[in-house]
Amino acid sequence: MNAASRALPILYLDADACPVKDEAYRVAERHGVEVVVVANRFINTPRGGAVRLQVVGEGPDVADDWIAEHVAPGDVVVTADIPLAARALEKGAAAIGTTGRPFTQSSIGSALATRALMSHLREVGEITGGPRAFAPKDRSRFLQELEHALTRAKRALAAAGP
Repeated sequence: MNAASRALPILYLDADACPVKDEAYRVAERHGVEVVVVANRFINTPRGGAVRLQVVGEGPDVADDWIAEHVAPGDVVVTADIPLAARALEKGAAAIGTTGRPFTQSSIGSALATRALMSHLREVGEITGGPRAFAPKDRSRFLQELEHALTRAKRALAAAGP
């Protein structure tokens, strides 16, 4: 089903290392939207309701490729993967990082460049640590941004009409 024939967005979770799954389920339930949890292995998801687990094959970017193939304009993608966020934006979807950082058309180029630079610095040994630890403020920011993204997506789909 394409976005034009839907009244509600679909929320896609890039779930293998997602620290905010429970929060996403709660916000999605409040908005009455379907959640597709995409992972390389079985993950416990809430029973009933509109949460569906999509298990994909093993391998780098398999879950990302599945999401990018299925996401449609008006949908929302939650991911820490910047290239997947870029692909979602290209398809007309919204993209939010797990720390609540919204990815936008105006910020994605800079995010991709920073990711490439940091990857290079790790490869040459200049940076040996990973990202900072997930903090309570990240959870709060995520909840707020997901709420806004779903509200915007619902309005946009309603305005597009059948």
